[in-house]
Amino acid sequence: MITSTPTSITEMKPAEVLYQMREMRDTWREQDFRFSADQQAKYNDLKAQRRDRIKYFYDNDLVQKGPKVTKKVEVEQEEE
Repeated sequence: MITSTPTSITEMKPAEVLYQMREMRDTWREQDFRFSADQQAKYNDLKAQRRDRIKYFYDNDLVQKGPKVTKKVEVEQEEE
């Protein structure tokens, strides 16, 4: 199985962005809660891409806003 690594952050799948962010947060913890300048720039790019994706969902009404309201359907029974 051949997997190609994305050349830029914009070519990544949405799930891959989350995996990369998780790995970077683990690295951040291991480095005494500090990023290098390159790591910080990459993390900021990943975070911006994630926020753009979420904004896209909100702009196109692909997320539920507010509580779920269900209508109760009353079944009428015929009396004989």
